Amino acid sequence: MTRYVIVGAGAVGASLAAQFELSGIEYVLVGRGAQIEHIGKHGLSYQRPSGTQQVQLNAFDLAAPPELEPDDILLLTVKSQDAAGALAFWSWRSVGSSTKTAAESLPVVTFQNGLATEATALRTFARVYAASILTPARFTETGKVVVAGDPQVGVVTVGPFPKGHDDTSDQIASDLIHAGYLAETSPDIRRWKAAKLLHNVRNVLELFDGEADTRAAIAEALVDEARRALEAAGYKLASPSERKEDISNWRVAPNSGIEPGQQSTWQSFKRGASSEVDYLNGEIVLLGRLHGVRTPYNEAVQKLAGQLAHRGSFSSALPLDDILLQVDKPHTQDRPVLLWLNELALPCPAASD
Repeated sequence: MTRYVIVGAGAVGASLAAQFELSGIEYVLVGRGAQIEHIGKHGLSYQRPSGTQQVQLNAFDLAAPPELEPDDILLLTVKSQDAAGALAFWSWRSVGSSTKTAAESLPVVTFQNGLATEATALRTFARVYAASILTPARFTETGKVVVAGDPQVGVVTVGPFPKGHDDTSDQIASDLIHAGYLAETSPDIRRWKAAKLLHNVRNVLELFDGEADTRAAIAEALVDEARRALEAAGYKLASPSERKEDISNWRVAPNSGIEPGQQSTWQSFKRGASSEVDYLNGEIVLLGRLHGVRTPYNEAVQKLAGQLAHRGSFSSALPLDDILLQVDKPHTQDRPVLLWLNELALPCPAASD
């Protein structure tokens, strides 16, 4: 019988564990630090639009993980910046009483934003599946997760990486549906991961404050750069019209504990955790440099978020104008940055000393 080993007890991992627990699907949740310690002792405070309940979870600390079994499927739900370490921890662990390792015999499903984790997983794991998940979930308080997806918890697209279709992906999607998600498989999951990145490059703006028009224009610039870099790298982005599942009735429930501007990047900074910006905007910067596409806005927000993370505190939002000032620094490229601003109808930054 399949058992899911959920690696990471943040918003995505803990909510998956809660849904599996409530749906009777076999699982274990593995995490570290205060979150998993609290869950082990007191259970998870799990808030949904229908109400809050205390859910007792089958939780293990990473310091004393469960033994792996031959029918396990690993669900990797840590943040992108923590994925390499998690994969290294699990890859060469033995499975049952055999001499086989997890990397050679067990499937691993990557739930990370961005495009980097799957290639890292393939360095060791022979069977990699990628998942693109949309779920309005928040983890900012130890022992508590809020998920506002309604009526389903979230929307998941899953498939073998880099391409293909098999019984395992069908089973994962079927179990997710049973657990309260809208889920489907895709034979070309890279297209869905790339399309999700177009959304995620805007997450960083939740760390900034300023005029709504300026925010919208910068968001448009970030997405435009991302689209051009992804297309230059050969990605053909998936379109919502390609979905087999009807998600038209799925929504973020109002007054359910999720506020606009509190997505995963903001949550990480709020908790004082590490930043995933290098794997979102930084991925676009990387592709731009590899394929000759200018990405000044993604470079600017990556730098500012990196400096903020390096300081180790997030007490107040940064000014949006700081992004414009970074973009307006002298460049050696053919096209002046101020012309780029004019093309996107962005305000030119004020002169400073």
